[in-house]
Formats: sequence, structure tokens, C-alpha cells
Amino acid sequence: MRNLSEAIRVSEAWETFIKQKYGDNFSSKETNDFRDYEAASELQPTVANLYKENHEKQTLEHVLKQKEKYNGLTHGEMGIWEALEVLNTLVDESDPDTQMTQIMHALQSAEAARRDNQPRWMILVALIHDLGKYLFFLGEPQWTVVGDTFPVGCEFSKEIVYHKYFEKNPDFNHPEYSSRYGIYTPHCGLDKIHMSYGHDEYLYHVVKDFLPPEAAFIIRYHSFYPCHTSGQYSWLLNEHDVKMMKWVKIFNQYDLYSKAEEAPNVEDLKPFYLDLIREFFPDKIKW
Repeated sequence: MRNLSEAIRVSEAWETFIKQKYGDNFSSKETNDFRDYEAASELQPTVANLYKENHEKQTLEHVLKQKEKYNGLTHGEMGIWEALEVLNTLVDESDPDTQMTQIMHALQSAEAARRDNQPRWMILVALIHDLGKYLFFLGEPQWTVVGDTFPVGCEFSKEIVYHKYFEKNPDFNHPEYSSRYGIYTPHCGLDKIHMSYGHDEYLYHVVKDFLPPEAAFIIRYHSFYPCHTSGQYSWLLNEHDVKMMKWVKIFNQYDLYSKAEEAPNVEDLKPFYLDLIREFFPDKIKW
């Protein structure tokens, strides 16, 4: 089976948690098989190609343009379950661990959180965390929709997957953007950081007014693997970020490890999740 490269290893604590929780019968896919991008380069070349384009084009200039384009939520109105059904035709090209459609992954994640008796808001986050991929249906290419996220306007950490592809990014050798802090100051806080643009940032603005702060933080930073898994960019985090990041780590087990489970029955689960959605959201929200 595959081995994780050092740059993308899952922390020992989370691997121990999963083994204790599921034992030897967890899945034919072992926990240390997840996020193996070295193997993905050979077996799923679309993953490497996606990250190559992402790393070459995710510049500070690009991010600022995308924020201006989408943060105003002027791209229609739609309900949460409706959005899940729209995304059911999308398979994430950046993910080496699943070829399931988005609604299947959403329900896998949510059901895993539900079995652990997580708060209802956490179960909801597990269900909706990838809905920002609606950007794809607004005409955006996958390189600016999916994949791990990272700060722009400062040095690209070597712990980011496929770091070598940054060499052709216009910001890579920029005199300011290539420095440790770049345009930021030490421990300024993530809310002052421009992250590579994708579904995390977009969905955060769509749902932040309806959810608890912990839920909104998870949605905004759940793809920030260089930080919450590899420990990078701690020099930019403030005390609030450190406290909130624990929730991202809890959520991550449901996002990552649930991909090994069987496909859920959508129709059987739909009534429960429609009730959960109504608890937090109106029938239609702006996108």
C-alpha cells in the first residue's frame, strides 16, 4: 500500500485516534494511506496536474480579484440541500482518496460526526463544508476551487503539497511576497491573511452569518493542511486562531477518514438532514 510523504503526514495523534476508534476492521484503506500525493502522481495524474496549475496561478493578485468578484454574494439564491444536489455531478480532481460525488462525501462526513454524538452544528458543518465548490458551476476552473489552501503574499511553506510547482508562480521570487511574513506582521491573525482562493473562503462568506463562530472558522480553514496538520504558519496565528484550530482538527477526522466508508443511502438520510438544515438556515440564501 501507499506511504505518506513527510510533508503530508497525518499527525500521530489523529492516526492513533482512528485506530483506537475503528480497530483493524476500519477499512481496506489504512489510515496512513490517506493524502498520499506521491502515489497519486503516478496513479491519478490529474491530482498533480491540478496542483501544478494551482501553485502557478494562485497569486495575491488573483486572490484579491476573486474576493472582489464573489464576496458580495451576487450570484443567485439557493437552498442548502439544493446546493448539495447541484454539486452531486462534481468529482474533486485534487482529492487522491475518493472518486465519490460531493453529496456522498458530505453525507459520509456528517454521518461519522453524528455517530460520535458531535454537536448538531458540527454535524451540519460536516454536511456542508464543501458547498463552496459551487464556484465550479459558476464557471471557475478547479484549480481555484479545490485543493489545500495556503497564505499568499508571503513565503510558500515547503510543507505545502507539490511545493516545487510554486517556482513558476510570479510571487515566488517577489522581494516582499517571498519573505517569511510578506505583507503581514507576526501573529496578526488569520482574519488578516489572504488565503489562496477556493471553496473554503467562498463558502465562509455565504454561511458565516448563520453559524456559530467555531463552525464558520472550520469552513474557512478546513483545507489549510499546511497549518492544522503540518504545523506551519504558526507565526501568523493569534491566540484566537490557536483556540479555534482545535475544532478544525476535530472536524478533520470526519472529512478525511470517512472517505473509506460505504456510500450512504441519500433518500434514507435526507429527512434528518433537511430538519438539521432548517434549524440553522432559511429556505434560500445568497451565493
